This record gives sequence, structure tokens and C-alpha cells, in this order.
Amino acid sequence: MDTKEAMQRMAEGRLYLSMDEGILAVQLDCLEKLYDFNATRPHDLEKRREMLAGMLAEIGENCYVEPPLHANWGGAHVHFGSNVYANFGLTLVDDGHIYVGDNVKFGPHVTIATAGHPIDPELRPTGLQYNADVHIGSGVWVGAGAVILPGVTIGDNTVVGAGSVVTKDLPANVVAVGNPCRVMRPIGPKDKETYFRGRPIDVTLEDLK
Repeated sequence: MDTKEAMQRMAEGRLYLSMDEGILAVQLDCLEKLYDFNATRPHDLEKRREMLAGMLAEIGENCYVEPPLHANWGGAHVHFGSNVYANFGLTLVDDGHIYVGDNVKFGPHVTIATAGHPIDPELRPTGLQYNADVHIGSGVWVGAGAVILPGVTIGDNTVVGAGSVVTKDLPANVVAVGNPCRVMRPIGPKDKETYFRGRPIDVTLEDLK
């Protein structure tokens, strides 16, 4: 399997040799950019924005990623909408594509994985890999330490509880928790009245303008 074939199979989500020398050469160039991003200083906010625009496949307005960021391809296969916030330690296994909508929040140490390997123990040592894209809708909040596995789609506005392992698609407008992650309840009228353990919401959208 030569580099051209490996790259084609990679793009199609088929088994390919991830350690192909040609693939690794491109990947290392992406990781050089990621290294520089993680070496920025706290006041380098504008520099970080410019660097992210050169690292990610797509990025909207008003996005913030707190270093350190970890990404297999330095974000080259990551598509961010606008107003995406990522706390420190976000890990993006972006061998496949990761699509993130607008107004999404990631807590600390969230992992989004697109890559997998054959279960067969004779095939795994060969370095064969496959990728399945991940889609995260707009308005989603992913809690600290959550893990999102390859091929998963999460619907708009859904909340994924801290420490959850998302193995299957989640619908829109729900709170989902656990390992494996399951829908706990829909987001409803009560969520417009309280924000944490019965504490009342005492501000309005008008107050914030």
C-alpha cells in the first residue's frame, strides 16, 4: 500500500496504514504548528486566534481554546463554528474529521476520538487504522473528562455529563450521562427556572445586554 492509496483509504474511512511515511511527514508538519500554539503565553490571545485559523480546517468567530490542546493532526481535520469554547486539555484524535457547531462548550480534559483499530489481534500489530467522523451540534455542552467515540453524532443543545463515555448518537435537547452515556431527561421548562440544585435563575437575557 503506497502513500497515495493510504491517503485515499484514510479519507474514505477504510482500513489504511497510519504509519505510512508520507502520511507521517504531513502529520508532523501539522504537529509543529500545534507545538507552537501550546507554547504561547497567556497574554498572546490575538496570536492564538491567528494560529488556530492556520491550524484548523475551519473556524468561526469568537472561538477560544485554552492550551494545552492535543490533536493527532494538530486540528487539520477539525471544523469549529462560532463561539466555541474549549477549556484546557482538549484532546482531538482528528485523523478523521470532527465537526463542531456554534456556541459549543467543552469542559477540561474532554476527548473526541475518530480513530479505531481492528479488534482482530493479528491485524492490530500491522498499524492498520480506520476513522469515523464525529458531529457535534450547536449549543452543546460537554462536561469535564467526557469521551466521545468515533462515528458519534450529538444533537443540538444537548448536555453531556462530566466523565461520560459517548458510544452512540445522542438526540437534541437532552441531558445525557454515564458510561456508556444514556439520555437521563429532556431539557425542559424547569431548566429556565433553576440552574444548579434548585438555585433560581435570577438574571435574564435582557440583563446581559
